[in-house]
Amino acid sequence: MSNEKNRKLTKAELKRKEVFEKMAEGLAAEGYTQKILKLNFVEINVLTLLIAIPFMIPFLAAFLLLGNEFTTDSGTSFVAVIAFLLLIVVHELLHGIAFSRFASDGWKSVSFGFNVKYCCPYCNCLQPLKKKPMIICALLPTIVLGGGFGIAAIISGSSLLLLISCLNIAGGGGDLFIVLKVLLYKTKCKDVLFIDHPYEIGTAVFER
Repeated sequence: MSNEKNRKLTKAELKRKEVFEKMAEGLAAEGYTQKILKLNFVEINVLTLLIAIPFMIPFLAAFLLLGNEFTTDSGTSFVAVIAFLLLIVVHELLHGIAFSRFASDGWKSVSFGFNVKYCCPYCNCLQPLKKKPMIICALLPTIVLGGGFGIAAIISGSSLLLLISCLNIAGGGGDLFIVLKVLLYKTKCKDVLFIDHPYEIGTAVFER
């Protein structure tokens, strides 16, 4: 999300900010230090798409190697885009389901909203998670939707399903990039927690 200094935070963001700051104070009292892993403008608008492309290639390659022909027209593209837009809701719901399974407060820790600046919905977890659960929660929608439609396309030979798969993988580019940042984050600390930033696109890291 945009920088707090450049815009007025929504009521939902202010509430998450308050919860986040109280949690951060508590963790600081326990000896944790905090670092923010944010996505910058270039990462959000360019690199998130580029990082998704390698994940599309295996499905496209398998589709073609099995003798299928990938063809699209305006009608197929229109249906694929409409399906993708509808599946955005499913994408965020899958994030929420994953978060609710790992957060101790379940659905009480899950928050949904809409990012006006980037014109996209989001799902936020208000509790810190270990690295593995955080990665699972971030990747689940792309695996289920991108991978699921990709496998269905390969089996059926449907160009429409393959296009929907690619759009969902591209739509998960931001999640893929955050996971990459988490995986590349180097620390000597044994106790590391990750939590969604309350109003930025990124993750806060707490370590001790």
